[in-house]
Amino acid sequence: MAERDNEDERGAMRNQERERERERERERERERERERERERERERERERVRESESRERERERERERERERERERERERR
Repeated sequence: MAERDNEDERGAMRNQERERERERERERERERERERERERERERERERVRESESRERERERERERERERERERERERR
């Protein structure tokens, strides 16, 4: 009887340990998902910066074209 109780106790302990390991694995997976989400957010931020820089370069090209047109008009007036 005592031997049976010991087996039951060891079985219960093994089950608890397996459950703790499954919970640790679930927590590792949640952490990996949080890291993937942080990486996606960093990528979205990099994309916003690239788009902003691209718009700024386009505005600068447009200003340069406008300056060139102004110089051309100035030459024509002379």
